[in-house]
Amino acid sequence: MATANRRGQHAHERRTGPGTEAGDLHVLAAQLRRMNGEINRLVHGFAGSHGLHATDVQALAAILDAREPMTPGRLREHLGLTSGAVTACVDRLERAGHVRRVRESADRRVVHLRYVPEAKEAARRYFLPLAEAAAATRSRFDDDELAVVVRFLTAMNEDLRLVRSDER
Repeated sequence: MATANRRGQHAHERRTGPGTEAGDLHVLAAQLRRMNGEINRLVHGFAGSHGLHATDVQALAAILDAREPMTPGRLREHLGLTSGAVTACVDRLERAGHVRRVRESADRRVVHLRYVPEAKEAARRYFLPLAEAAAATRSRFDDDELAVVVRFLTAMNEDLRLVRSDER
């Protein structure tokens, strides 16, 4: 039994030591979890300092990143929440001064969610260290390497979008 434990420990050391292979799934998964944890730490700090929930910050990011005006329905789909939960989220964001509900179309039933410029600037200031860390990291890679990283992250996000914990 001790031999099996030592073999397992040596395998773990091989995977996590300085000579790890880029394709080692364990190392990749550990680094993705670590990055996710660091980003979550920042998100929770921002949420706490603004009286929001972490989900509210995810909603703000979705509104910011949307290619077309965000609606509560699209936000519900993006976050995987119920209609009631999205309404509560948008209500909190509106009360905190982060978003406005805007009826811009001829169809007055259509509501667009707009990020309030002053709140967007406050978020930019808060997350500036994250942007600076990303820029510093980016500068250590050439364009070809960055293209691979972007291709990997894009594929990973597309595959993760298809995974639903309730289907497991």
